[in-house]
Amino acid sequence: MSDAAHNVADRLSAMARLRGDAPAVVEAVGRGYRRFSFRQLDRDSDRIARGLVSLGVKPGTRLALLVRPGVDFVSLVFALLKSVAVAVLIDPGMGMKQMIACLAEAEPEGFVAIPAAHAARKLLGRRFPKAKFNVTVGRRWFWGGTTLAALRNRPVDDIKLPPVGGGDPAAVIFTTGSTGPPKGVLFSHENFASQVDQIREFFDIRPGEIDVACFPFFGLFNCAMGVTTVVPKMDPSRPAHVNPANIVAAARDWKATQAFGSPAVWDRVSRYCQARGETMPTLRRVLSSGAPVAADILRRMKNCIHPLGDVHTPYGATESLPVASISATEVLGPVGAAVELPRPQEGGSSTAALTCRGAGVCVGRRFPGVEWKVIRVVDGPIRSIDEVEELPAGEIGELIVRGPMVTRRYVTRTESNATAKIADGADLWHRMGDCGYLDAWGRFWFCGRVAHRVLASDGPMYPVCCEAIFNRHPKIRRSALVGVGPPGRQRPVVVLEPHAALRPKGKASKAELLNEIRRLGAANPLTEGIDDFLLHAVFPVDIRHNAKIFREKLAAWATERLLSYCCGKLQIRRVRACTHLISRQNQAGACKHAPYSGFPQQKLLKDK
Repeated sequence: MSDAAHNVADRLSAMARLRGDAPAVVEAVGRGYRRFSFRQLDRDSDRIARGLVSLGVKPGTRLALLVRPGVDFVSLVFALLKSVAVAVLIDPGMGMKQMIACLAEAEPEGFVAIPAAHAARKLLGRRFPKAKFNVTVGRRWFWGGTTLAALRNRPVDDIKLPPVGGGDPAAVIFTTGSTGPPKGVLFSHENFASQVDQIREFFDIRPGEIDVACFPFFGLFNCAMGVTTVVPKMDPSRPAHVNPANIVAAARDWKATQAFGSPAVWDRVSRYCQARGETMPTLRRVLSSGAPVAADILRRMKNCIHPLGDVHTPYGATESLPVASISATEVLGPVGAAVELPRPQEGGSSTAALTCRGAGVCVGRRFPGVEWKVIRVVDGPIRSIDEVEELPAGEIGELIVRGPMVTRRYVTRTESNATAKIADGADLWHRMGDCGYLDAWGRFWFCGRVAHRVLASDGPMYPVCCEAIFNRHPKIRRSALVGVGPPGRQRPVVVLEPHAALRPKGKASKAELLNEIRRLGAANPLTEGIDDFLLHAVFPVDIRHNAKIFREKLAAWATERLLSYCCGKLQIRRVRACTHLISRQNQAGACKHAPYSGFPQQKLLKDK
């Protein structure tokens, strides 16, 4: 048997002995629910694992798992852990082209997948030359291999499962790709075991609780903690379009004590409950991550759960989760004293109020198993911890972390290892890629991604801090600060997404809104130097959480729009560089439409 301290699957076996007939996984199907008890789940995953070993699957064999959330998904994950295979987990919501590219980079040796995924694998066979261990979850057609049903009925009593060490690989999970192409992160069994321990102890999660899992990956290890996982009726790849009635129904039907979902999910659910006066009275713990959660969402959610319940926003990354957490009570309540901020601010207020004034988003205190430092930002690799400059509290820099939950390397896009990891003897620090600072209470305040800061001529500007100023406008749903031009001479541009129902119609109403926004910016020292504002109907966001803004895409869009605006009267359909794009500080001979500076003085270009 494997070491129970390392293999999370052995904790399921322990819970099967402790809570045998209690429901482990409950899946919404039609008008009812399909369920597996802890004992059934342990036995089923054990039989599947032995079946995989009998097929020739060995420790370290990479198997792509492409199965819809539910009973089979959870059982298969535990089966892969027990067989010591490496599960390649990919979010299908990232789009077919991106998903196929990520799968090909991971070089799976087999697919455990629904029929549609196997059909695609067969048609794209050259992309997956190593895939020989193939299991169809459902009906098998022309692509060979076996089925999950056959695997469950395979005679495997004499098959032994291999032992597991903490450093053995357990899974490859891909990042969201919010700041570049998705990268495959290698998780060890120790990483998973540490995640379970940290989350259970920090939030005081106990056997017998019931969790509505609106994000499948987070709910995977509930069973190892003795918690029932309820999978509601929803498309996990489109959380911003979830039917909130299904989430509320699942929570009420099963008297759920906990629920996890992205900010997009809780935005819809809380608005639904507020509009109808509904509550989820048994919920005492709501978790949300993937992006900062707006104070309005936290406030609405607190109003529709148990009076003594709270909303928690754990902070981390695919490569390192969890890192820190803060509760809605702390976000919305008074801090008791002025927080020492990187710029002068009004004191004595809630973290939410400070966020609105440009202080960044407080993500809370670190988990006990995490070490962290804020260091001077370096654009490029840092080979050794001896090369970093640690910054004092209140000064903005880049966050680095280490601990047993921190993964050690990428197995795709491996060139990123040099820029993401810092050696410290035999240990490693992970660069979170986030800018922020520590306050006097040891809390981290997130100011934006390192890659998203605007490097203007008078110094860096941080997106989250600046965007908060404009997000206060009642017609604005969200905003994005982007830079146009070369680093060091970038011109800041704010792109604005109005609420759908409040979108201005006609030139006059658009001009009025932009003038109001301009006055908001001019009244704050963080944003007084921003002159350019653009309206955008719907922001591009990540698929996994529908919350992270793809600022790179908006920057490209803003560049094209401003270039077109500058030279539109010259009837240039597409402009790459233009002599009109010169500084407003040097107006001699300038085009009156010139919106920004910093571009090289090149000959006017146009597409024939």
